[in-house]
Amino acid sequence: MKLLFVHQNELREMGVKSLALFGSVAREDATETSDLDLLVDFDRPIGYFHFFDVQEYLQKILSVPKVDLVMRNAVIDELKEDIYTEALDVL
Repeated sequence: MKLLFVHQNELREMGVKSLALFGSVAREDATETSDLDLLVDFDRPIGYFHFFDVQEYLQKILSVPKVDLVMRNAVIDELKEDIYTEALDVL
């Protein structure tokens, strides 16, 4: 996750306020086919196109085939406790 720190300025310019890792990578039970799950908070309202630009940028800088980017305020109630408990702040 050092790459996120290296690209921190670019991510901040894109409106990323915070990122947290969750899912199989955070639990250390990922396989080679696992995706990377990230919770994101933005410092301003964003549209779909910008959201997907950020997702693609993260896939590129992290060199992973799939990043599942989830806005923190969009997590459904049934999953909040599990996701927030395992989430690791990375930016």
